[in-house]
Amino acid sequence: MIDYSNLPHQDILCIDMKSFYASCSAVMRGLDPMTCYLAVVGNKEQPGSIVLAASPKLKKDFGIKSASSRLFDIPNDERIIIEEAKMSSYLQISTELINIFNKYAPMDDIHVYSVDESFIKVNGLKKLFGGPQKIAYLIKNEIYERYGLPCTIGIGPNMLMAKLALDLESKKAPNGVAEWTYEDIPVKLWTVSPLSKMWGIGRRMERNLNTMGIFSVGQLAKYPLEILEKKFGVMGNQLYHHAWGVDLSELGAPILQGQISFAKGQILLRDYQKESEIKTVMLEMCEEVARRARNANKAGRTITLGIGYSDTDFGGGFNRSCTIDEPTNVTMDIYRTCLKLFHQFYNGKSVRQISISLSKITDDTNLQLNLFEPDKSKLHDLGYVVDQIRDRFGSAALLRAVSFTEAGTSLKRAALVGGHKA
Repeated sequence: MIDYSNLPHQDILCIDMKSFYASCSAVMRGLDPMTCYLAVVGNKEQPGSIVLAASPKLKKDFGIKSASSRLFDIPNDERIIIEEAKMSSYLQISTELINIFNKYAPMDDIHVYSVDESFIKVNGLKKLFGGPQKIAYLIKNEIYERYGLPCTIGIGPNMLMAKLALDLESKKAPNGVAEWTYEDIPVKLWTVSPLSKMWGIGRRMERNLNTMGIFSVGQLAKYPLEILEKKFGVMGNQLYHHAWGVDLSELGAPILQGQISFAKGQILLRDYQKESEIKTVMLEMCEEVARRARNANKAGRTITLGIGYSDTDFGGGFNRSCTIDEPTNVTMDIYRTCLKLFHQFYNGKSVRQISISLSKITDDTNLQLNLFEPDKSKLHDLGYVVDQIRDRFGSAALLRAVSFTEAGTSLKRAALVGGHKA
């Protein structure tokens, strides 16, 4: 049993802008985001372009899903509007929304989780604005009155509970606001099934837990902690305590402590069939993953390569990891490991999606020298120098030669915002 009296009882709001890109585009056209049929895609000229956002009505009536449907999935219906992404406009609106949040809480108590989702700590503001529910409605109404944009809000005593309230209740609630307390856990959280509906549990972890006879969050909460830790390590400890609604992370810290990683995923604009072309994109992505790690002064030991095959080859793919002896943030170290995984598991199909991640993160403070390998200190330092040049003069200031080939994507993406047209 968990003694909740010893845990933080904060007032955290988790605010999610409903179908943000689609809602913004609808408002720009003078349409109601909740009643129009509108999809935002990366490129209207590419039938395989992914649907970045679909309006709620388009999702409900036509089954079009954000991030998984493609342009060719959208039926030819005169009621449906297809818009190309206007990323600069979306980012500007996102910034203006933060200014609204700042009216109700200091910037130190606002954590921008993504372009369309934020956490706000509203402790101690009752005398100014009222309790957390009152503040939630004030923010929700002001966003709608000023910008015509709908949002949903979850409220909880910590970041995890606020996020769960948002995902599992407020998005379905008629008023778009839901509050969860520790007392609600047995009724609202433990009844959640399948497990993948619980934020932080993916399909693979769900399958692993199912093999252990765990099919609901309540069963996870009552499973012996020592067995979960033995099987999953620190993740087992987190799964157990999250099933009890326990989250001790500070605002802005990752909710899944210890699960920090640096990753990049990319859906390709066409099918890549030649191994040389696939490896070109892999190298570019390794460069970006290494850069993100260096920007945080971190290094990692586990490299994961994910390959998604084209629907023309009936889909499928693989996701495999390899843990190296010493942590690294050197591009070529990551790339060589990815090549090893690629040659081991690739089956020759056309590739449409690639993802690369670096995990088992440590501080990049000490470089361990190996007597039996060449000195890597110069490559290590060179990465930071290249990053400084790119930060000052733009990401396209220094590119590898492969980026100028037909298969390269970095040069094309350098002119984009968030990977899409500005």
